Amino acid sequence: MTEMEKRRKETAKRLGLKTEQLPCHIAIIMDGNGRWAQKRSQPRVRGHYEGAKTAEEIAQCCVDFGIKSLTLYSFSMENWKRPAAEINALMHLYTQYLVGIRPRLTKNNVRLIHLGRFDGLPLSVRTELKKTIKLTRDNTGMVLALALNYGGRAEIVDAAKEIARKYKNGQLRLKDIDDRCMSQHLYTAGLSDPDLLIRTANEMRVSNFLLWQISYSEFYVTRTLWPDFKKATLEKAIVAYARRGRRFGALK
Repeated sequence: MTEMEKRRKETAKRLGLKTEQLPCHIAIIMDGNGRWAQKRSQPRVRGHYEGAKTAEEIAQCCVDFGIKSLTLYSFSMENWKRPAAEINALMHLYTQYLVGIRPRLTKNNVRLIHLGRFDGLPLSVRTELKKTIKLTRDNTGMVLALALNYGGRAEIVDAAKEIARKYKNGQLRLKDIDDRCMSQHLYTAGLSDPDLLIRTANEMRVSNFLLWQISYSEFYVTRTLWPDFKKATLEKAIVAYARRGRRFGALK
């Protein structure tokens, strides 16, 4: 039994569940950093710093729970429309975060991957992102997918372009192009689709996130603002997920 399997078994027992009821892949739309700060009469950037701490803590919880993959929606392509000062602060924060999490990723055998368009990011972020990905590429534990400069529609467009290029070059035949082929050309290639999608701050939309992959994901929305999202909140979401009857379009 691997360390991950052991942790999944222990988590299920502690929560009163069966191991197979636990999600393998959790995706989170982290919302509410700005509102968290405004409620405390603090700058929005303060909320982002607190949100980064929460992201690290929840990633650790997922490692401890034996979750196989965790995807965090960190910065969408639409977020470039925000004020320049806020964007600059966020990019500085990402640079610090990518350096700061290396010891914990190494200790926990976590592999970091990036989802999104790499070239659109500032040089400092690209540099540290490359270093962290390279440092953890041989780790065999949980996969931490950071959706940074990410858009679900852009992901599908990029996949379609790559498939078209391969078809034109004779690397793919028309009959080769199916659901599986598309999945293999998305940013998430190699990852299973999310079982559980969590959104904080009581927002009821998917915000252009993993549009292909969440076709049968279970949604869990909480009023909790992201900086206030804790281990207990994550456990509540997992238990709610475990009680769902997943049919994937079929009948029970």
